Amino acid sequence: MAQDDGMIWVPGGRFQMGSDAHYAEEAPAHEVEVSGFWIDRTPVTNRAFREFVAATGHVTLAEMVPDAADYPGALPEMLVAASLVFKPTAGPVRLDDWSQWWAWVAGADWRHPTGPSSSLDGLDEHPVVHVAAADAEAYAVWAGKALPSEAEWEYAAWGGRRDAEFAWGAELE
Repeated sequence: MAQDDGMIWVPGGRFQMGSDAHYAEEAPAHEVEVSGFWIDRTPVTNRAFREFVAATGHVTLAEMVPDAADYPGALPEMLVAASLVFKPTAGPVRLDDWSQWWAWVAGADWRHPTGPSSSLDGLDEHPVVHVAAADAEAYAVWAGKALPSEAEWEYAAWGGRRDAEFAWGAELE
């Protein structure tokens, strides 16, 4: 692969992965070394994902109706094709209750990012949303690429910056 494929080469190196200061699942911070790797310069767009779906007929996890046998005791109204949609809050909220800023929306999927009445009109160059890991993996295989590991992605996000609270600097933005 080469840069004209929309990818860039990230030389390998060592970095501090994770954080002891924010979310428990990010701890403990630890030194990690990654080899050099190729990564897309930008997130996958709705346009690119549409091309993938048109070429392969792929159906995303969010578009599938869950099998009741896989979810014994589930409420029937929850066994629908759906996804979580971000809902902005009016102000600060408790961080131990994700439902304060996410809503389970029937009919939300990559084609309908905020629910069944929404569309991708004007959003061709926006990052695709409502894709699960299996959907991303299928896209990567189709595109002749590989998904970065968690360590590779975090290393690329830091872009060589060290000793900062966040990958973009010291201020929470």
